[in-house]
Amino acid sequence: MNEQRLSIADFLTDGSLAALCQSISELARARVTLRDRDGHRIVRVLDPHDAAVAGVKPWRIWQDEADDRAIARRIEAFGSAEPRAHDGARAGEADPGQPILVPLRVAGQPIGAIVIEPHDDHPLAPESRQAIRRFAELLASTVGELCEGEVQLRRRHAELNVLYQLSTLLVTARDVQAILQVALRSAISIFKMDAGTVHLLDDSRTTLELAAHAGLSDRFVAEFTSVPADAARDRGALHGQVIVVTDQSVDPLIRKIEAIRQEGLVGRVSCGLEFKGRAFGLVRLYSRAPASMDEEARALLKTISDQVAAAVATAELTESDRKRRQMQRQLQLAADVQRRMLPAALPDFPTLDIAPRYISSLELGGDFYDLIPLGGHLGVVLGDVVGKGVAAALLMASVRASLRAHAEGTYHLDQVMQRVNRALVHDTLDKEFATIFFGVIDPRSLRLTYCNAGHEPPMIVRAELLGAGRAPTPDNCVVELTTGGMVVGVDDAQRYERGIFDLRPGDCFVGYTDGITDAMNFDGEKFGRRRLKDALLDMLTENPRATAKTIADHIIWSMRRFIGMRPAIDDSTLVVIRAGSRG
Repeated sequence: MNEQRLSIADFLTDGSLAALCQSISELARARVTLRDRDGHRIVRVLDPHDAAVAGVKPWRIWQDEADDRAIARRIEAFGSAEPRAHDGARAGEADPGQPILVPLRVAGQPIGAIVIEPHDDHPLAPESRQAIRRFAELLASTVGELCEGEVQLRRRHAELNVLYQLSTLLVTARDVQAILQVALRSAISIFKMDAGTVHLLDDSRTTLELAAHAGLSDRFVAEFTSVPADAARDRGALHGQVIVVTDQSVDPLIRKIEAIRQEGLVGRVSCGLEFKGRAFGLVRLYSRAPASMDEEARALLKTISDQVAAAVATAELTESDRKRRQMQRQLQLAADVQRRMLPAALPDFPTLDIAPRYISSLELGGDFYDLIPLGGHLGVVLGDVVGKGVAAALLMASVRASLRAHAEGTYHLDQVMQRVNRALVHDTLDKEFATIFFGVIDPRSLRLTYCNAGHEPPMIVRAELLGAGRAPTPDNCVVELTTGGMVVGVDDAQRYERGIFDLRPGDCFVGYTDGITDAMNFDGEKFGRRRLKDALLDMLTENPRATAKTIADHIIWSMRRFIGMRPAIDDSTLVVIRAGSRG
């Protein structure tokens, strides 16, 4: 730490020390004066109360240029040496008639002196001279201790003030730039440095980018806007050490030394910004004189740096949370749009009882269903695109739009599927595909024409077999619709087939996505097709006239009961259609 050049005048309040020296003069029959570091004489001229009323200092500095310069030279001659009784010759007291000068010290540095000058008409005897000197030394020691305590108190006050500012910024940490600028200027002031920079690690963590600076020219700042994070002198600092370089000009590990010399920077202190074991960047403090820093100052700089790192981390979390909430709002809006793509109302066909269900595992899903009126017929679509989230939702919207566009103009389902497949192959990546079931029901004849492109095969329960005198089983009562081809979006040359199934009154059509059958319990077991068929047959056996809504609710309830409290890992879509009497 580069210490401030202090003087005894920095510590005087009521002038009592100067008054004490005047009182000693009367007792010692010698002229005793208090001098500041520059040799100026300090005299109390007013009573402290009167000075307070007048709003002025109770003491004044009297200057006598010739005398002051001589005294100042003697004060500086003491330097950081310890006061000793036999120091007279070194301090200019070789002549017994010379004034006695006892230095006042703080942290080993002279801040002034007590000067004892015998009167010309009353020289001091050697014994009296020695006693007065000893008294002055004891007084100087006491004054030095008090001033030392004051220096420490001021330092602690400055430190607490900085930490308070940083903690305040930490609470409301939103503007990282403001945090860094306040912290940097405060550190420069506390440690009596001349300039400084703060660099933050970029996303790659290989480069330090300039985030704040103070006391530096634009030319120097331009040189150090971006620096590599692997510099030898910075590695230790980035891991929490305080690195002090006394003189950069003679350090072979310092980069861009010419720019540093041109800026007039000599000393450098570096400390990393670290929070919870993660390095965020680096603070550098520069001085135009050789730098030094004791252990106490190093600990304080580390504390300040840790506070700054915590503030930066908090600001990053705040910004991340803001972006997350913004993204959440966008996802919510997208989810609302996606839900609007589902049929808002069910088509009205007297011979068809329809009940769809859609359960998304995330805000956005890749499942979809559609119920399309096609010239008096009902188009039934179930689809599932690969993946989840935003990408799956966008692909789902594309598949749905393409299917609707082609279904409106083409009756043959195999051709519809081929065109959807070609469009998807051309517009998607290799790993993007979808499964689709597309069926068209004639509500009069109850004929179902369909094409299954790699989708989970819908199930049809024959109502007439439920009461055929034998126990209903999946094998004898349930038919699966598998005719079609492979998934869409992989092979643009793929050909698809049409299947035909004639429904009868009371038959139950159940289309679904793999979110139903792949639902798992805590033992890792899947709900599976067998349990889906069992749930369907249980309901129809118990209640042969069950509505489509009742059946759909029972299937969802059976699946939920099986998986328990385990969260769903995929979207679940279900379409149940119960055939009525022919028109």
